[in-house]
Amino acid sequence: MAARKNGKQPDRFFDYTLLFIVLFLLGFGLIMVYSTSSYEAAMTASLNYDEAYYLKHQAMATALGLAAMVLVSNIPYHFWERFAVLGYVVSAVMILLVLTPLGIEANGARRWLNLGMSVQPAEVAKLCMILFLASFICKMGKGIRSMKGFCVVLAVPLPICLMVWKITNNMSSAIIIFGIAFLMLFVASPDYKKFVLMFLIGIAGAALIVFAIVQMKDSDLSFRGDRILAWLNPEEYASGTGFQTLQALYAIGSGGIFGKGLGQSMQKLGFLPEAQNDMIFSIICEELGLFGGIAVILLFILLIWRFMVIANNAPDLFGALLVVGVMGHIAIQVILNIAVVTNTIPNTGISLPFISYGGSSVMFLLIEIGLVLSVAKGIKLGS
Repeated sequence: MAARKNGKQPDRFFDYTLLFIVLFLLGFGLIMVYSTSSYEAAMTASLNYDEAYYLKHQAMATALGLAAMVLVSNIPYHFWERFAVLGYVVSAVMILLVLTPLGIEANGARRWLNLGMSVQPAEVAKLCMILFLASFICKMGKGIRSMKGFCVVLAVPLPICLMVWKITNNMSSAIIIFGIAFLMLFVASPDYKKFVLMFLIGIAGAALIVFAIVQMKDSDLSFRGDRILAWLNPEEYASGTGFQTLQALYAIGSGGIFGKGLGQSMQKLGFLPEAQNDMIFSIICEELGLFGGIAVILLFILLIWRFMVIANNAPDLFGALLVVGVMGHIAIQVILNIAVVTNTIPNTGISLPFISYGGSSVMFLLIEIGLVLSVAKGIKLGS
């Protein structure tokens, strides 16, 4: 009010704390990617024995992501609302293209597209789902309070989740996409009883599945069934599905309080598979100790806090839901990654945001951060 009386425009908000945390995580991630992958790259003929191979590719993706983040952050976020339906369709088409000659297979999984550069459709689907659901929930308005509206919103991500799961064989990304939708609906809905009931049903269902798999342990189970058995007793499956988990736990345990020192990990020397990808947190704990692991977790907690501040002060519901969607994506992925590495949940391929090696992941995460910064710029100070 004072700003209006003086004839001045209210100041615009910019979250430098959020930006600093993201830049720090990116820089730290590049250091850890090099530390974790240099030995493997130097020993691999297909990578030309270039110890900086993974670092160069990650740095290039990070640079492109930062450029996209700056561009998106300077475009009013409502501009993207008109592309919500198109984004949903494009993400579905990109998942289907994995089945065509454009699809790339790596490590026994066909999850990527060759579009001049390697792109993972699941990452596109996460971003597009956030945009579509934010627009869809706003258009439904009070309709989400009814059981029909509630079920419709929860049904929206299911086709994409099923496609990601069945076509790209990526169950972890399907869970993350549905988790994003669940959290966005939770924030927009005033009735929490439905969510408590769904959570309890989900826990009971998961417990029944685990119990059934344990009872059928002598049968010929799928690889996901084997992973659950290895989660319950990794030592029994030390030479198979429990090998990666055990090596990750060895890395965490041997790091102690302050770690062996940056670059001094033993597990990355061919013992821990995918050390620079899903298991990078275990190498962080080995080299930087419990202190380093907790410091990384605290940084992510600070990042989530900044998202909450921006969402609470967003100019409108659409902006708030965009921020909540990004917050849900990063929070779910961090929790699941650390839970997998510490054997709290069964092993599944989930990267640690901003830190794990993966060009598609870091690029689309930075685009999401650009959306959050665009919403933050819409917050007026002194108005």
